Amino acid sequence: MSSSCQDLLSALKNCLLHSDCVLKQGRLPSECLKEHIDELPEQCQSLRKAMFECKRNMLDMRKRFRGNA
Repeated sequence: MSSSCQDLLSALKNCLLHSDCVLKQGRLPSECLKEHIDELPEQCQSLRKAMFECKRNMLDMRKRFRGNA
């Protein structure tokens, strides 16, 4: 994964680990991300969307030559 997406990934992991879905309900972060996205805080949801956009831009041939913004 490119280094530009690495910061987003670490921020998303940190957000998931400190969410109520993981801390209070005892679920795995991957389970919260896949099945209980509506229970996550708004910050985690926006980081998830930003991570998706970053990974999608890595596959876009026009962006691969220019780099992620």
